[in-house]
Amino acid sequence: MLSKFDDFPIHQTPDPVAHPASSDKDVYERYWFNGYSKQGDLYLGIGTALYPHLGLHDCGISVVHDGVQYSFHASARAGKEPSDLRIGPFHLDIVEPMRQCRVTLDANETGFACDLLFEGRTGNVEEPRHHLGRGLRKIMDTTRFTQLGHWSGWVEFDGKRLELNRDETWGTKDRSWGIRPLVGGDQRGAPTPAEMGGIFFLWAPLHFEDTCLHYQLFEDMQGRPLFQVGARLNVYDSPADLPGVEDETVEPMRNLEHQVSFAPTSRMITGAELAMTSIRDGQRHRVQLEPLFTFRMKGIGYSHPTWGHGQWHDELAMHVEQWALDEVDDSSYENQHVQHLVRARYVDGSGQQREGIGVLEQNIIGPYEPYGLTGVLGAQSNGSASGGS
Repeated sequence: MLSKFDDFPIHQTPDPVAHPASSDKDVYERYWFNGYSKQGDLYLGIGTALYPHLGLHDCGISVVHDGVQYSFHASARAGKEPSDLRIGPFHLDIVEPMRQCRVTLDANETGFACDLLFEGRTGNVEEPRHHLGRGLRKIMDTTRFTQLGHWSGWVEFDGKRLELNRDETWGTKDRSWGIRPLVGGDQRGAPTPAEMGGIFFLWAPLHFEDTCLHYQLFEDMQGRPLFQVGARLNVYDSPADLPGVEDETVEPMRNLEHQVSFAPTSRMITGAELAMTSIRDGQRHRVQLEPLFTFRMKGIGYSHPTWGHGQWHDELAMHVEQWALDEVDDSSYENQHVQHLVRARYVDGSGQQREGIGVLEQNIIGPYEPYGLTGVLGAQSNGSASGGS
């Protein structure tokens, strides 16, 4: 099946571009964004993905405002043209690759609508290819990149309309593709042995007036790094000023460290200190994070019991929901994958101090020895500790 992309010299196999190289049903292509006000009173999350072997694509938009999280979900049959990123009234337009994206949601019966423009403030950071296996099968094999930027435009929900000012609204674009497990999975074969697995994931893109930081790591149950990436990035006034797809001035980091504190009865992080060391000069950079409020990733499909990713609903289906932040059960599985909007206090390698804002994403499932976490969702059983490599 041919698509518009077949007219470009980008083929990685003899097949047309629309044909994934893998036959795994969990093949996906995803765009993910967050946004937040510098004042710390607004959070926006947007996600959309195509699942070529499932024949569908889905999306979600979710906003936290005045202590309530509001969410829009949609799912539809995928068309034959992979460059068409429409799902009913939802549309993602790649205005300029690696620089600008526009997200629109036309007026519809749910009351959710938006017209939002994301513009890069930094170059794009390629994150290491991530492999995760379970038994004989590789259940996760992905690549992604991250870019920090500005938002402008507006969003409507529940009878409210919020204007996003470019100079006051920062955020992140996260683009990923590959193979990632979906709810249900392949049920063929012998039953999987009941082995206790786990995941410890932290992700923290952070904005400051004159620089940005990027921090990400996966660790196993013993605290050993599976992969990690850290960087300090220069910022630019407009997408036209970006030096290219990637920025050669980015300062790469190693030895990612973390020390976090948890709520008494759950795994929700209540404070964190992250650190990483410059590869260039060996200086250590530290940042303290103070959570303001918590965005539940189920608002855009992650671990959602009904609107999880890659689930068939109808030729086109849409749904809205909302909940108060202070009424969420933090011990429930569907609420473990979250992003905390955080105030950031950064001390760089030379001792210069900065204050900024960003997010700390956490997904911590199963045992994790460095912090004394046991069981699937058990709370901490000993004092806080340091992790990382």
